[in-house]
Amino acid sequence: MTNLFRTLLPRKGAARGPREALLPWQVVRVVGPSMVPALRPGDRLVVRHGASVRAGDVVLARFADLPGRLVVKRALRPVDGGWWVASDNEAAGGDSRTHGPARVLARAVLLVRSGAVRPARVPAPVRP
Repeated sequence: MTNLFRTLLPRKGAARGPREALLPWQVVRVVGPSMVPALRPGDRLVVRHGASVRAGDVVLARFADLPGRLVVKRALRPVDGGWWVASDNEAAGGDSRTHGPARVLARAVLLVRSGAVRPARVPAPVRP
């Protein structure tokens, strides 16, 4: 990870919420297949802390039972205790069906595909 990305990210182990972020913008890297086909492993997202979230948005979130892990998921609906979030790839799991409501920390606003030079819009959900 470059020094620029390191300066945008909170220090490891620091529990920072939307109002506690070092900067309102953060770059995160997608790891794992949970958001395929919309996002692929290695893609980078620019997220904005404190941005309003609507159903269908790709978000950076944290589950109460996984306090040390940030996840990239799709926000489905607000519920008591946070947002119900889901993986675009249902077979991958690891979403609110397993962990319950998530605390949304930021909304994805820009996508940079792995190996791409130019940013793109964050993809909308794939409809079957």
